[in-house]
Amino acid sequence: MHIGQLARTVRVNPKTVRYYESIGLLPAAERNAAGYRVYSESDADRVGFIKAAQRLGMRLDEISEVLALRDADKRPCGYVRQVLHEHVGDIDERIAELQRMRQQLLELDARADRLATEEADAASCPLIDHMRRESEPRT
Repeated sequence: MHIGQLARTVRVNPKTVRYYESIGLLPAAERNAAGYRVYSESDADRVGFIKAAQRLGMRLDEISEVLALRDADKRPCGYVRQVLHEHVGDIDERIAELQRMRQQLLELDARADRLATEEADAASCPLIDHMRRESEPRT
């Protein structure tokens, strides 16, 4: 199949297929007599695998490692589980950060009326000015 057919089959942009080739996630395609890339079903399976791994939150360098293990006929499950556990930890950290930010915004909103009254002559938003002052280094 040609690049357009492969792209439609696995629902990616043809540029994505070329990019995967350029970084080694997909082996260089064979070329026909006219110079067009020719892909196989195994190439489509490989791109499908890459997209599924990305949906799990895996980065391309991590996917490359999984593919290298797979290409060496080694089961990559242990590595995949390790990566997924790391991603869960990252997500937990981001959730905690977002919860802190949410609380900060709620507290700021609760103080909005008082800040607006105290700084009525300010040309910009008192909420942002207050946050700027709060984040300035103290001397």
